[in-house]
Amino acid sequence: MTSSQPGNRSERAKSRSPLLRVLGSIDHALGIVERVIIAGGVLAMAALMSGHVVGNLLFSQGIPGTYEVTEMLIVVITFVGVGYAARNARHISMSAIYDQLSGRWRKALLILICLGTAVLMFYFAYKSIGYVAVIQERGRSSASLHIPLWLVYLALPVGFILAGAQYLLTAVRNLVSDDIYRAFNQKEEYDELPPEADEHDDARRDT
Repeated sequence: MTSSQPGNRSERAKSRSPLLRVLGSIDHALGIVERVIIAGGVLAMAALMSGHVVGNLLFSQGIPGTYEVTEMLIVVITFVGVGYAARNARHISMSAIYDQLSGRWRKALLILICLGTAVLMFYFAYKSIGYVAVIQERGRSSASLHIPLWLVYLALPVGFILAGAQYLLTAVRNLVSDDIYRAFNQKEEYDELPPEADEHDDARRDT
């Protein structure tokens, strides 16, 4: 009976590997999109602000519309960064109940959290698409450069969709894997204290 268990596990691993490869490719592609948008936004903002300061110092005239474009880039970086934070498990989490659980209960709660958060992110994306459509219909634009604001606020649905996709990928990864993953490629590794810490605590109690 016990000899068949390793074989079953290896067969399950083989059957899951194509799915994990596909999901890994999706996760990799989303990561590239997030990094390009965030890094490009940060570099553009730094270059623009630096050029504005240099222009003020040398020519007594900065780059027109610098603060306006900077505000737009902050919006883009902030909302696309939601997906990036979810992808790297760097988001804020309320884990008081989660940390008290272990094993299957802990994993089940994590899957439930990921699915619930994914649904919430996609709902926010749906509502933000409506908001962008309203802005486009009203023809709102920036004050000095007259940039259509709906182009800037496209970052809202894009960021929420990226975040929802990451939470959905994390849920699927936990469903098909034996270990617990806080993100698609971030395995949870702090379930228990190391033996040295337990021995140290025992020694402190004895003293």
